[in-house]
Amino acid sequence: MRIVLIRGLSSALPVTIRNLIRTKVFGTRNTSGIAEGYKQANIVILHKSFADDFEKFCHANSGPLPLLYRSKTGEWRCPPLATDADIRTDCPLYNKYEYGEVTGTLSSLMDYTEQLQEMVTFYLGCSFSFEEAVLKAAIPIRNVEQRHNISMFKTQVPCFPSGNFKCNLVVTMRPIPEDKLNAVSQVTHRLQDAHGAPIHIGDPGLLGIGNLSRPDYGDPVQPQPGDVPVFWACGVTGLEAVRSAKTATLAFTHSPGCMFVTDLTSEKTEGKLAVHPSEIPHVFCISKNPLHYSIASAEAIERIRGLERLIGIDPGERGIKHLLLQDELVKAALSLSHAKSVLITTGFPTHYEHNPPEENDGPPGAIAMAAMLQALNKEVALVTDQRAIALYEKIINDAFQEGILKTRIRLVAYKKAGLNAALMFLCHDGDTHKPRFDHLVAIERAGMAADGNYYNARKINIKHLVDPIDDLFLAAQTIPGITTTGIGDGGNELGMGKVKEAVKKHIKNGSTIACDVAADFAVIAGVSNWGGYAVSCALYILSSCEIHDRYLRKAVGFPRKTEKDDWNAALPSVHKEEKMLEIHVKHKIRSGKTATLGMEVDGLPFYDVHSTMIQQLLEESLRKPSS
Repeated sequence: MRIVLIRGLSSALPVTIRNLIRTKVFGTRNTSGIAEGYKQANIVILHKSFADDFEKFCHANSGPLPLLYRSKTGEWRCPPLATDADIRTDCPLYNKYEYGEVTGTLSSLMDYTEQLQEMVTFYLGCSFSFEEAVLKAAIPIRNVEQRHNISMFKTQVPCFPSGNFKCNLVVTMRPIPEDKLNAVSQVTHRLQDAHGAPIHIGDPGLLGIGNLSRPDYGDPVQPQPGDVPVFWACGVTGLEAVRSAKTATLAFTHSPGCMFVTDLTSEKTEGKLAVHPSEIPHVFCISKNPLHYSIASAEAIERIRGLERLIGIDPGERGIKHLLLQDELVKAALSLSHAKSVLITTGFPTHYEHNPPEENDGPPGAIAMAAMLQALNKEVALVTDQRAIALYEKIINDAFQEGILKTRIRLVAYKKAGLNAALMFLCHDGDTHKPRFDHLVAIERAGMAADGNYYNARKINIKHLVDPIDDLFLAAQTIPGITTTGIGDGGNELGMGKVKEAVKKHIKNGSTIACDVAADFAVIAGVSNWGGYAVSCALYILSSCEIHDRYLRKAVGFPRKTEKDDWNAALPSVHKEEKMLEIHVKHKIRSGKTATLGMEVDGLPFYDVHSTMIQQLLEESLRKPSS
């Protein structure tokens, strides 16, 4: 009989649901799956003296607290949301708070009518409101299938504070099949007043959640094989905010999962699916350990793919088209966008008969990436060979003096060999749970071949000039939370082990020179510097993407639009890269292919070839969205 009743309630009108709740027929169960197609609301009721601060708190954290309606003082009806409604009776269960502590649960607030005359009610969007749209898209909702309340978890993500209100974000979790991640993100993104798109997809530990079988609120939900944990901002954040207001003598909220059902329909208020590419989220896996996905708009993704196509030309006719993997630049940039601390390495001593033996492909691209990472407020360090430290100090100092770098990059060497030494370098006290870096990037860095040697393109062994920085990339494979990118143009660079079979088959001397060490992402470019420029531009595009920005900040706080001038200033330009090449000439660093000391890289003149590429990348990055 209970099952029949629940199935019937899924298509019931809101006024019927409210009447059943008011007359105690509904009971104190949760409202998930009830009155499908109608919006539900979280409820927070505060003394009027706290109302303005709480409204500011909602606007500052609109992901978890999308404000549907703020009542007048003493108003227990909500005309914009529902007819024949009474907030004193129309939630299945309420929490009562005194000085921020829960002191009881109530099935009615009628006994507090006098106190409510001095209180203000906030109606906040709820993710139950998007369930019908998700189900219509053929995406299963496991808690509805299992007839459980949704799982809700406290996180370690701080909300933006306002007045007395200061708390961490609360999220709901729904297990979603991996092949439905794009669909569920696109369906829910348009429903902004029901919390919008997910704020995290993947490992719960990245939010500070320890155990999905032990939710802080609601019920545990059993995932099915192939499901991925997907997290949405949750209105229960409002309950945590009330708990933080220790000076509030009396407050009420709904009990988690026991919502107020409105008369508003999703179709009437949200309209049709978004069709503009800037409003369509796309999901990419950026880490397997821990499992982590990221989101950006279709428009941003297509622009980054445009960068990838630009740098994928093969001016040296080396055969790199056979090495190209689609979306490696997209995934590398997404991963770097999430990183807090990045370690870059470069240095290919191909000119073993010269001093210095370095070539000028690699360092300019490394500096270009570092400049954008600095503008994004990430920690950046550069590791290279011990013998070349003094040279790189001069390059970094000159780049800083020319205004190419905002601050000097921390420069380190790594000379010891072996896994233990690499772990000590990458992690605090060698503890793999405490990595110093989130992402390692190698750009035109000599990579170890299968026989343990290092070869230039001409098959000359240059091992005596190369320190074992490959060990850091090998060790990173064993450290949860460190992702790696390799940028190369010939297959013998660090990280190109991901495409080594193609290198052996299609690149001259490939069977000997192919790097055996793989990176998670392999960005292939006609010239490696171009790959570095493209990463910088891709990071700019992602930072300018509203969908990605919201995902990064977990839908709390405000968009980072005020920082855009810094990002613009950090983009590579023809002028800056001309200066970088002049710095390399000054320090006698030669072109890789010809050993020429002048304004060329890999035998290609800076003017008209490299300068044109830089300008094209810049134009793609700054291109205004199509209407």
